[in-house]
Amino acid sequence: MQSFEHPTQEAETKWHHWQVAAPELATEIRSMDGVEEALLKVWEGSDFVAQYGLKSPELMLQMLQSGCLSRRYADQEMDGLLRNSLAEVKDEAALHQVLRRFRNEQMVRIIWRDLTQTAPLAETLADLSALADACVSRALSLLYDWATEKQGVPRSEEGEQQYLVVLGMGKLGARELNLSSDIDLIFAYPEPGETDGARPIPNEQFFIRLCQQLVKALNSQTVDGFVFRVDARLRPFGDAGPLAFSFDAMETYYQSHAREWERYAMIKARVVAGDAAAGREIMSMLQPFIYRRYLDFGAIESIRDMKRLISRELKRKGMADNVKLGPGGIREIEFIGQAFQLIRGGREPELQIRPILQVLQVLGDKQQLSQDEVAELTEAYRFLRLVENRIQAWKDRQTHLLPDSPGGRLRIARSMGFDDWTSFFAVLEVHRFRVQAHFDNVFALSEEVVAESPLQAVWQEDLEDEQAIELLQQSGYSDGVTVLSRLAGFRQGHACRSLGQRGQHRLQELMPVLLEAVTQSPAPDVTLERILKILESITRRTAYLALLVENPTALIQLVKLVGISPWIALQVARHPLLLDEMLDPRRLYTPLKREGLEAELETALAAVEEDDLEQQMERMRQFTQSNMLRVAAADLTGVIPLMVVSDYLTEIAETITCKVMEQAWDTLVSKYGRPSNAAAEDKGFAVIGYGKLGGIELGYGSDLDMVFLHGNDNPNRMTDGERAIANDLFYARMGQRMIHMYTTRTPAGILYEVDMRLRPNGNSGMLVSSLQAFEEYQKNAAWTWEHQALLRARSVAGDGAVIKEFERIRREVLSRERDAEKLREDVREMREKMRTSLDKSNGAQFDIKQGAGGIADIEFMVQYNVLRWAHKHPDLLDWTDNIRLLESLARHRLFEGEVAQRLAENYRALRAVYHRKALSDLPGLVSDDELLKEREQVQALWRQLMTA
Repeated sequence: MQSFEHPTQEAETKWHHWQVAAPELATEIRSMDGVEEALLKVWEGSDFVAQYGLKSPELMLQMLQSGCLSRRYADQEMDGLLRNSLAEVKDEAALHQVLRRFRNEQMVRIIWRDLTQTAPLAETLADLSALADACVSRALSLLYDWATEKQGVPRSEEGEQQYLVVLGMGKLGARELNLSSDIDLIFAYPEPGETDGARPIPNEQFFIRLCQQLVKALNSQTVDGFVFRVDARLRPFGDAGPLAFSFDAMETYYQSHAREWERYAMIKARVVAGDAAAGREIMSMLQPFIYRRYLDFGAIESIRDMKRLISRELKRKGMADNVKLGPGGIREIEFIGQAFQLIRGGREPELQIRPILQVLQVLGDKQQLSQDEVAELTEAYRFLRLVENRIQAWKDRQTHLLPDSPGGRLRIARSMGFDDWTSFFAVLEVHRFRVQAHFDNVFALSEEVVAESPLQAVWQEDLEDEQAIELLQQSGYSDGVTVLSRLAGFRQGHACRSLGQRGQHRLQELMPVLLEAVTQSPAPDVTLERILKILESITRRTAYLALLVENPTALIQLVKLVGISPWIALQVARHPLLLDEMLDPRRLYTPLKREGLEAELETALAAVEEDDLEQQMERMRQFTQSNMLRVAAADLTGVIPLMVVSDYLTEIAETITCKVMEQAWDTLVSKYGRPSNAAAEDKGFAVIGYGKLGGIELGYGSDLDMVFLHGNDNPNRMTDGERAIANDLFYARMGQRMIHMYTTRTPAGILYEVDMRLRPNGNSGMLVSSLQAFEEYQKNAAWTWEHQALLRARSVAGDGAVIKEFERIRREVLSRERDAEKLREDVREMREKMRTSLDKSNGAQFDIKQGAGGIADIEFMVQYNVLRWAHKHPDLLDWTDNIRLLESLARHRLFEGEVAQRLAENYRALRAVYHRKALSDLPGLVSDDELLKEREQVQALWRQLMTA
């Protein structure tokens, strides 16, 4: 067995030499309680600290006496200490010397606190990052000032002074720097121009020279050592590019030339030095490059490729036991967190953070990782980072390899709190095994799935047509000839032929699995036809192909729902972003109620700039479409009953309406100030829902019937802003803006179709009515059919005082005593007019809504009876939906026998069929021999109630 000096004995030998060389100082140290024991422990784990003590015994004693080794630094204390140390520096030589001596002193302090376990890991990483920040920032400040004294101030073409911005990448950017780490830096400046000195030079030349001086100040080796090794290769074009770029040049590069791994690198980017305002500008510019607005599962393949390259390189160099890059190492934990950030960060701003442990915690909170996975990865990360620091503490060298000598192994084991290498290595292996298992789970190779599909040969055209047709039919397809023809048409179509190399690769991975999955649907031929149309619409975004490749669950849900509903197929084809909803079945089949909808909408809009109306409207449309899809998924699979589907759809519309109103209000108030209203608690504005919105009976394709009211009681009142306008004009513009937000077509389509024709005087009336005008119209000018419509009206959003007044007006109007025969005649005549103009029934088909015995007949019978009896029974006006109105009429025995019950049953039956037609993307027509019982009963009741 190889003999070696025990680490404890080695440390004691150094301590003995130190006592001989500086006996008085040694006596001073021995007199300090616990210091000698701590010193031996530190020297055992760090030859760097031991050598510092041997070379500079006075400085070592000074640090011990000052107390800096036993206390935590306050925020910005590191920077303040360096600022004071540099106060008298006048040239680069002095700068280099002070920086290195300061760095060495702080490294001794940080290693001491780490090895004595006085500082937790988080403090160690934060102190190392603060040290780097201070050195870069303070050195840059001095070098910039000296450079401007010699060459003049760099200015833009408009004459504005220009400053350098330094981005810290990797662990520095995340404030997770390890001992003896290099620092990855990218340099940029705002605008081209030139200096204003006696001999002007271009800004690019000025800043490149400045960066060279900064790198030299940090990186060069002198008798005092170095400060930090600087790596600037992450900049655009790497070593081939200039050392500093203008912001415009940076933007052009990242939009046009950057590779996928550069997104990964940018996740942790942070401004570490230079002009703060310019730093915010460049980070804002980089944001769309780093975080895509859609879920980007293409990131998984990119990170998987990076991991493969690293693994091959490690094997080639014989470094598979590298605690950072090896199997189960630190990098795999970072890859896991950053994969989710790249995929989801654009849609979920909470993931736009840098420290990996915080990322893991957010992923746990969002149930993207289980709590057990988060706990194991967090524990492993802390253990591995401690091991990494203890490896590097020994010689202050950048290495991540475990020692191979017996003495080195015992030393690292003891520094980690173990008695021997075997026990330490066993724990290390447990952590690395867990990390690798979690990594493999997240980055599971889809190729394995593809290889198992027997239909791969069909897609790849490896079979004769007869063989392919036979295999398709054996797999579950009914018409192999037609399926094969459709696949050929899809393969030869523009969508496939225009795919790039990456897209073609994705499609080759997806199609065999897709063909197999479709065989599990009730009608594979129809399902495949619908899905191919979806694929034609998404191929230009290979990220969606990646989503389906990387997430078998999403593919299964897509096949399941598209097989049931052509409406869902059409929605996904129009709005591929809806594929994101397929990722989590728990979420997909659990539609949200009002509170959850409001929270989700707030989160969706939180990441959008307040003045970016276009993006706000886009997010609102995505929110509405995704939540409608969830309702449809739960509806089609029976998770929620049919009669509450409209409740969910109505709450989506109400949530959006409140937000649209709020956005329109805020925009107008910022321009004109607030209206001064007497009849108002808040905005003085209310949205009244009519029709299906008012009756809580919205369907999937329903438009919104609305009336806008305001509480302004004086036409001379003005808003209180600098650009004051009349209150009435303010509210008119608010209504116009709301309609604009509903109906403007963005890439995601429109929000809702809006129908405002039920307002007083219809299309010829004011877009937004005052309460006074509304009341006057309803009481003195409205037709009976308008009172029928008012029965279905209710407040959806707005000012409490305006809503209260609307409800008073509604009750007073609708509870008038009416001539029963005149009322019946008016209602019957209006129904005949509607049937004449809207009924699409013919000899072969029946119009479920407008046909004789259809939905509209039931609605008119209910409205007639409520208007007839509301003066005696005011509670009839409490509800706006037909079912509860029927229940109220039954409770007061205003129908004979079981009339109310039969009307309710038939109404539900007709609504169910009409609803299914909508989900099948079909018109509301059925064969003339369907629903005969329901139609005959409704027609009989119509004759009994409306023609008797």
